[in-house]
Amino acid sequence: MGATKFLVVDDSLTMRRIVVNTLKTLGFSAIVEAADGKDAMTKLMSEGADFLITDWNMPEMNGLELTKWVRGNEEFAELPILMVTTRGNKEDVIDAMKMRVNNYIVKPFTAQGLKEKIDAILKSSNGKPA
Repeated sequence: MGATKFLVVDDSLTMRRIVVNTLKTLGFSAIVEAADGKDAMTKLMSEGADFLITDWNMPEMNGLELTKWVRGNEEFAELPILMVTTRGNKEDVIDAMKMRVNNYIVKPFTAQGLKEKIDAILKSSNGKPA
């Protein structure tokens, strides 16, 4: 399981720390960080990733725009995406799902909640080895 490479995207350094520390606690060690969607695009193209965890509200390029770019890019179209956001209303969830995020978690969240979302996505992503 530890071989899965995560790209964690959030303009808040504190939130990135929380997500990264949670991933490390769960046994994942391959983690790349990005401060916004544009940074994430660059890192995806240069370093790649097996799993994207992205905030929604960010400057430069938000998480929904990043998701749209990922889904439209042949190389990354099947990349599992977990949206992490403060936006919990039904319309926002529907918008994110229309963009084909794999799952959605609302801040604040617990380590267990994050683990459950990641596990569910990894299990459903075409049975690829984690």
